[in-house]
Amino acid sequence: HASVSGAVKRIAMTLHPSGSQSMAVFIENDGKDELYDLEPQDDWESMSADALTGFVREAGIVGHGGAAFPTQVKIRSAIGKVDTLIINGAECEPYISSDHRCMLENTKEIVGGAKILLKMFPEASCLIAIESNKPDAIEAISKAIEKDSRMQVATLKTKYPQGSEKQLIKSVTGREVPPGALPVNAGCLVLNVETTAAIYRAIVQGRPVVRRVVTVAGSAVAQPKNLKVRVGTPLKYLIEAAGGFIEEPQKIIMGGPMMGLSQFSLDVPVIKGTNALLAFAANEDRRVEEPKCIRCGRCVQVCPMRLLPTYMYLYASKDNYEECDRLHVNDCMECGACTFECPGSLHLTQMFRVAKGKVMERRKK
Repeated sequence: HASVSGAVKRIAMTLHPSGSQSMAVFIENDGKDELYDLEPQDDWESMSADALTGFVREAGIVGHGGAAFPTQVKIRSAIGKVDTLIINGAECEPYISSDHRCMLENTKEIVGGAKILLKMFPEASCLIAIESNKPDAIEAISKAIEKDSRMQVATLKTKYPQGSEKQLIKSVTGREVPPGALPVNAGCLVLNVETTAAIYRAIVQGRPVVRRVVTVAGSAVAQPKNLKVRVGTPLKYLIEAAGGFIEEPQKIIMGGPMMGLSQFSLDVPVIKGTNALLAFAANEDRRVEEPKCIRCGRCVQVCPMRLLPTYMYLYASKDNYEECDRLHVNDCMECGACTFECPGSLHLTQMFRVAKGKVMERRKK
């Protein structure tokens, strides 16, 4: 779906936020914003789960929490297998507040999307998970669902990395997702609040996913704020809308400071999974020239997945990906807790991200 009206000028490879090249459609904006929407479904309550899921697909809805996994695939794989629908409003990573704003300003859409999902899962109940540091969001959502017996707000203790699916399921339901398994194996379906709102906009309003809310913040940003941004907008325009830089940034990250991706160009576009753009000044740089493991075990203590980062790092640095696989490196959710805690300043998360890719290549072969 195009986020502006206009003319297609070319289809070519361009920089992607992941650091790779990706095929893109380049559109010359005519400034008219002429809409070509999907057909709104006023009678969605009489529609089948399959038909509703089809609309989710046609609207191009993906996970807005950052992973950008196709939502229709997630829903189809869970139909008839789950008894708990969890709407994720935890937003535990520092600096990011886009979901918080969504819960305050798009409350009707979130609750409406949850009701549509409950139509697809008639035997399930819905829990909207919000951390305790967002009392205004808890109040707004609670007021909106007070007449629905199948929905309730789950107020959570504020902690990181609770926004991850497996940790959220454990916090909300007490259930554990087995290693290598998916939330559906624990009887749960987890969707982000903005994703849920997008489902409402697609089915009730006939709007595909062409924009999202992005937090622009960090010590190098002049006027930190949340912006409604069209998908495909180059990052440089977000910085411009936030007043530019106070000083030359040392580090620019798409996403949160713990799990985001470093960017080397502001010409890359906003994608559906872009929830934040952060820019940090040089005085926040903690890197050292020769990072060393001092075998303190802090990374093991803070790992929410109960992995062994010390050994995973050792084997990954020696290109021994068979041992990395045996230590379940693919269960690493790249939360960055080990890297943050490491007194030796090892690049643990980055090493595991590479190792996961190598393990997947090895499995395919």
